[in-house]
Amino acid sequence: MSPVAESVEQVQRAFSAYTIERELGSGGMATVYLAHDKKHDRKVAIKILHAELAAVLGAERFLQEIRVTANLQHPHILGLIDSGIVAEGELQGRPYYVMPFIRGESLRERLNKEQQLPVSDAVRIATEVASALDYAHREGVVHRDIKPENILLHDGSAIVADFGIALAVTQAGGARMTQTGLSLGTPNYMSPEQAMGERAITARSDIYSLGAVTYEMLAGEPPFTGPTVQAIVARVMTEEPRPLTASRRNVPPHVAAAVARALEKIPADRFASAHEFSEALHNPSFTPAATSAPVARDRNSRRLLWALYGAGALLVLMTAGAIWGWMRPAPSKQVVRYALVFDSTEAIANSVWGRLDLSPDGSRVAYVGGPRSQLLIRPRNQLHASPIAGTERAINPFFSPDGQRVGFLSGGNLQLVSVNGGSRITVTDSLVGLAGASWGPDGFIYVDGRGDAGLVRVAAKAAAVPEWFTRLDTASGEFDHTSPDALPNGKGVLFTVAFRGKDAAGTGTSYSIGVADISSGTHRVLVRDAMYARYAPSGHLLYVMNNRTLMVVPFDQNSMKITGEPTVVTEGLSRGVVGSSDLAVSKTGTLVYATSTGERKRELVWVTRDGKVQSVDPAWAEDFRSPALSPDGKRLAVEIGLAEIWIKHLDRGPSIKLTVDERVSLYPTWTPDGRSVTFFSNTGAPALWTKRADGSAAATLQLRERRNPFSPRWSPDGKWLVYQTRIGSSGSGDILGIRPGIDTAPVPLVATRFTEIAPAISPDGRWLAYNSNESGQDEIYVVPFPNTGAAKWAGSTHGGTEPLWSHGGGELFYRDPANTLMAVEVSTTPTFSAGRSAALFSAVGFVRFGGSPQYAVAPDDRRFLMIRPLATNAPYEQLIVVDNWFEELKAKARK
Repeated sequence: MSPVAESVEQVQRAFSAYTIERELGSGGMATVYLAHDKKHDRKVAIKILHAELAAVLGAERFLQEIRVTANLQHPHILGLIDSGIVAEGELQGRPYYVMPFIRGESLRERLNKEQQLPVSDAVRIATEVASALDYAHREGVVHRDIKPENILLHDGSAIVADFGIALAVTQAGGARMTQTGLSLGTPNYMSPEQAMGERAITARSDIYSLGAVTYEMLAGEPPFTGPTVQAIVARVMTEEPRPLTASRRNVPPHVAAAVARALEKIPADRFASAHEFSEALHNPSFTPAATSAPVARDRNSRRLLWALYGAGALLVLMTAGAIWGWMRPAPSKQVVRYALVFDSTEAIANSVWGRLDLSPDGSRVAYVGGPRSQLLIRPRNQLHASPIAGTERAINPFFSPDGQRVGFLSGGNLQLVSVNGGSRITVTDSLVGLAGASWGPDGFIYVDGRGDAGLVRVAAKAAAVPEWFTRLDTASGEFDHTSPDALPNGKGVLFTVAFRGKDAAGTGTSYSIGVADISSGTHRVLVRDAMYARYAPSGHLLYVMNNRTLMVVPFDQNSMKITGEPTVVTEGLSRGVVGSSDLAVSKTGTLVYATSTGERKRELVWVTRDGKVQSVDPAWAEDFRSPALSPDGKRLAVEIGLAEIWIKHLDRGPSIKLTVDERVSLYPTWTPDGRSVTFFSNTGAPALWTKRADGSAAATLQLRERRNPFSPRWSPDGKWLVYQTRIGSSGSGDILGIRPGIDTAPVPLVATRFTEIAPAISPDGRWLAYNSNESGQDEIYVVPFPNTGAAKWAGSTHGGTEPLWSHGGGELFYRDPANTLMAVEVSTTPTFSAGRSAALFSAVGFVRFGGSPQYAVAPDDRRFLMIRPLATNAPYEQLIVVDNWFEELKAKARK
């Protein structure tokens, strides 16, 4: 990956002793700038190592090694004036070194113009470089990267630049350079031992490289060329260079012989020193050694041996490719955008929570989808995904730093599973909420805290004990911290901050992006009016604005500060609850995000038992959820936008908004007399409220419950109000009830260590159906009501969710794992029994959300009121993949 270029202004902020004038050039390792040394009133060249290389080497270690070359004092060596590490600004932490500025050109520039030099000039330049090399070798320093680009011509005289940088890179990088597949050298001038990846490089390697440069000055091209790095290295290992006199007849025989000796493949066959090479270039009597028949046979054997070595050298061709990439600016990769298509059975879930993540290397997408809304892993080089068993109701998947495991939230549990499937590990079922998690490089998982609270931190292992990580700044109006993203340097965590009453109207909720210091847990706001953020390894912050615009801004993860101006990436990102969004970026530069065509629009439809569909009101399209029909079937209470309850007469008139002052209103249900609607609201505190359906009176409080009383249901006689607690609260989701005016505290009805949700009371008031995962998968169970502990029967046998009774009491409806609406015949007298079950119709394509039923049964039990996305709005959203997205950032940075 080529580095993102810094502007002159950014560089200037890093140096007070120098005035930065302009960029002179950029290579694979560093960018060089022309500067004015204020103290000494002279021109200098400042080289700043690229961030990627500095990260591999370690800035301090690199400087320790390069300072060894500061003592090299020779007329043909470019000296070192100064070196250090940038202390502040956008370049903080980057090593640099300062050299004299040489007016003139490089040998490469002269060769580009002339191609071949006069023999006298070529010999003189080679001699001057040999003099510099001989001095350095006697000082114990090997250059390791002699090439025309590193030979400067000042008034015609050669000066060797970057002396010691290759050694500093090799010494500082150590094993890390080997592990990353990097080496030093340039293929056209690389000695065979460098091409073989030898660590012990001697002075004779520099002699080979100088021989190759001399060959090019005389012949017009290096001794070995080829269309690819691999082809060049293969020729270096297996072929002899074409004799210089065959390319240029006027090259003196002794010069050609000296160059041929310098280019011997075995180091011992070359000159013992650069001084010997220089003498041979000036000695007309120097000739190659005599070649008798045995010697010729030996040379043939040696060529065969090198041919065998050449085969081995193919193993290091990838290293050579990496060398080329680091020593020269890498060509830009093409930015490619496309929509990711899923098979209908593997479609991404229609959920308001986070649905996807991308592995660090960009090779896999983990997402929630399929008919069971479970975790699926799709390798990007394959057309299909693999479901992970036992992950139904998973939300907010996230990868481990090594990409081998995926974490997810499910019902207040934090769980981990291998990308290849297998047994799941429960990290904790305590303190964690639903709104996102991130696995940090320190071995901790940072996760949304349960309820309106700060973030939680917990070790990534089974049965770990969580602890609070951030605390709310209630004085500034904060009431929730969500959607964490741990920075890769282990210093901080990005997250979403929710503020109460901070939107443009002074009411409702607004969001900002914050960052917390891992060592102290203290936090501060980075971006206002933004709702979701992710760190991009290119050194940028990606965030989604409240208007669903995706922005990018330079961000220094070490100082945890924004260092530039934001720009727009795209618009129309989809968003869920509490500021969540589907957005991920890999270390390799792949960006994935979900876009929507606008606000979520759905329609209400009647579906008959044989699957025929009819719209309820074609003119009414909203973000519908949780439909509830009045006892007479003439009115509908429905949730819109995860916030409001609306009432509609199905046979006439417009709809009316029932809830006005409540911050969030969910899960409507009718009272038995059909006059009022009971619903959940978290205004002030989580509670159940009841309000006249015509809106003629204020809502009355039924129950406050800190564990969030969801999915309320009245018994037919109006004596009991039954509800479920939020999944993940005490008991991982329990069913409780209260008799208003009688009970002073809720009565546990079905409360075990398993998850029990979606209560449904039979029409005769004697039986309670619900959904539980006690068998390892979701099934429907039926117990006597209200004496629920007396007995228990299975209402489904192959998986089931969202139970509802028929009005006649002779059937129990539910959705099976394939998302088919099922009907099982039941008898409720004198006791409960389940009979034949039948598939009514496929419910794929109709809204399914959590454990609460997303359909209602008509009074005649012949039709079902369901919700589906508008056909005219399809596709509602797309999952967009951008490969090589970092290249786009580089282009923006250069503008």
